[in-house]
Amino acid sequence: MSFTDILNPSDIAAALRDCQAPDSFSPKKFFQISGMSKKSSSQLKEIFRILDNDQSGFIEEDELKYFLQRFECGARVLTTSETKTFLAAADHDGDGKIGAEEFQEMVQA
Repeated sequence: MSFTDILNPSDIAAALRDCQAPDSFSPKKFFQISGMSKKSSSQLKEIFRILDNDQSGFIEEDELKYFLQRFECGARVLTTSETKTFLAAADHDGDGKIGAEEFQEMVQA
């Protein structure tokens, strides 16, 4: 399964265009523009599974850095600041990684 099975390709493209400049990425805004914030719990679990590159059950900081590239291979890498801010916003239990429930809570908040 791919993101385009769940999200509209034009919405993904619009979300990626919105954060092309370094330090312009906002997770909340990306989730809204891409349409992720309107998806069901089961759809968000599938999106999480795609983002969890090593299938560990968590999205770690090194995976977050390449978040945009998971949507489009030519997209930029998140800056260190963006990555740390993204992680801090979702990591409710402070374990240094984002679990499926934490991801879903962040997207739907």
